[in-house]
Amino acid sequence: MLKVLIPTIMLFPTIWLSSPKWLWTTATAHSLLIALTSLIWLKWTSEAGWTASNTYLATDPLSTPLLVLTCWLLPLMILASQNHINPEPIARQRLYITLLASLQTFLIMAFGATEIIMFYVMFEATLIPTLIIITRWGNQTERLNAGTYFLFYTLAGSLPLLVALLLLQQSTGTLSMLILQYSQPMTLNSWGHKIWWAGCLIAFLVKMPLYGVHLWLPKAHVEAPVAGSMVLAAVLLKLGGYGMMRMMVMLDPLSKELVYPFIILALWGIIMTGSICLRQTDLKSLIAYSSVSHMGLVAGGILIQTPWGFTGAVILMIAHGLVSSALFCLANTAYERTHSRTMVLARGLQMIFPLTAAWWFIANLANLALPPLPNLMGELMIITALYNWSPWTIILTGVGTLITAGYSLYLFLMSQRGQAPNHIVGLPPFHTREHLLMTLHLVPVILLIAKPEIMWGWCF
Repeated sequence: MLKVLIPTIMLFPTIWLSSPKWLWTTATAHSLLIALTSLIWLKWTSEAGWTASNTYLATDPLSTPLLVLTCWLLPLMILASQNHINPEPIARQRLYITLLASLQTFLIMAFGATEIIMFYVMFEATLIPTLIIITRWGNQTERLNAGTYFLFYTLAGSLPLLVALLLLQQSTGTLSMLILQYSQPMTLNSWGHKIWWAGCLIAFLVKMPLYGVHLWLPKAHVEAPVAGSMVLAAVLLKLGGYGMMRMMVMLDPLSKELVYPFIILALWGIIMTGSICLRQTDLKSLIAYSSVSHMGLVAGGILIQTPWGFTGAVILMIAHGLVSSALFCLANTAYERTHSRTMVLARGLQMIFPLTAAWWFIANLANLALPPLPNLMGELMIITALYNWSPWTIILTGVGTLITAGYSLYLFLMSQRGQAPNHIVGLPPFHTREHLLMTLHLVPVILLIAKPEIMWGWCF
C-alpha cells in the first residue's frame, strides 16, 4: 500500500520544485510511474483476502481494481488538461496539478482504509479538491451554482452516515471492516434501526447517484473542466458503490425488506435518464446522464446482495469508469476546437478528423455494451441476478438496454456523421497527446476481455 501512497505524496514537492518548462512532463511521468507501480496490486497472493501494510491501510480483492483505476487516471487527467491550463500563470498550473494529486491521495486512502470512520473522512475530503476544480476552472458562470449543488447534495446525504457510524461504534465497540465483515448479524427490529439502515446507505446512494438525488451530477459534469469530469465519472461515483458494498455486509437482516423502493428507483432511473439522453442537445450533459443510467444498474446489482449482483457491479464500475472518462475526453477535444458543446453546431466531424471518429466509435460501442467488452459482462451479470430476484425486472432492464443503445448511436451520429456546418473552418489538427490519451483509456477496456478475473477475483 505504502509503495504507491508515498510516491503519490512525493508528487507535491515534484510539482512545486520542477522548472516551469518541465512541469507537465515531470508531473505526467511521475504519475505514470505511480500508475504502473499500482499494477503490482493485481498480482494476488494473499489467501486470507486482505493484504495489510499496517492496521489502517490494506487492500483486498474488492478495493484493488478501484485503487488501480484511481492511480491509472491521474496521468490521463494531467495529459487531458494540458491544453487549456497551459496559458495560465505558472503558479495556477502548479495549484491545478496539486489539486489533482491531492484528490488521488484522498482516494487511495479512502479505498485502502480498514476503519470505516477513516473511509468516511477521506470520502468527505475528496469534496474539497473537486469543488475547487469545478468552481475555479469551470467554463461558465453557472459553475458556482453547480459547485453549490454538488456540495450540499453530498453533505446532506453524508451527515446522517456520520451519526449512523457513531451509533454503530457505540453498539459494536469497533468500526474496523476486518472485524465487522466476519461478525454476527446484529438484531435489528425497531423503527430506529430502520432509520439507522437508511442513514448508512443514503450518503452512498446520493454519491452514486440514485435517480431522484442525481440533479447535482449533470450540473457538476457540464460545468467542470475536463479533469474534473473525468475524475467525477471514473472514480468519485465509484466511491458510492464501494461504500455500499462495504456497508451492505453489516445491514443484512433489515435489507431484505427495506431495499425494495431503492431498487425500483434505480431501475426506473435507468429508463428515465436514458430517455433524457435521447432529448439532449448538450454533449457533456448527455454523457453525464448516461453515467446516472449505468450507475442505476450498479445500484440495483449491489442492493439485491447476491454474488452475481456484486460481481457484475464491480465489473461495470471499472468498465464504465474507463469508458465514460474516455467519452468526456473526446467531448473536450471537440469543445477545444469548435468552442461549442451543442451537438447541432459541432457535427460532421468525421470528415475532418477521421481517426478521432474511430475513437468515438469504439467509446460509444463500449458505452452501449458491445460483446465481448467488460461493460456487457457486468450488465449481463446484474440483469441475470435481478431476473433471478424478480422476473419482472427484465422489462425495466431490457428497455433500459435498448434506450442505452439508442442514445449511444444518437451521440455518434449527431457528433460525427453528416455534413460539416459551414462555420467550422480552420480547426487545429489532433495531437499525438490526444491519441495517446484515448489509447490509454480504451486499451485497458479491451485487454480486460482477456483477463476479467482481475475484477471479479474476490467473489468466487
